[in-house]
Amino acid sequence: MILGLSDAKTHFCALVERVARGEEITITKRGVAVAVLGPVAVRRYKDPKLVAERIRALRPGARLKGVSIRQLIEEGRR
Repeated sequence: MILGLSDAKTHFCALVERVARGEEITITKRGVAVAVLGPVAVRRYKDPKLVAERIRALRPGARLKGVSIRQLIEEGRR
């Protein structure tokens, strides 16, 4: 379903109920899609193998750009 921003604001509670039933709703602003309301990601990707595949697909382009893994670990401990 595609819906304008003003209608989405007016009917937000009803939209959340539809999303809870699994529907995805695209919200537009001046005719341009700006947001998607959908079920939480946890529900979409229950299969751990699918999640692992998605992470592996992202890895090749990931770079630390001068930050070491040790620095990231230490930052996570703060």
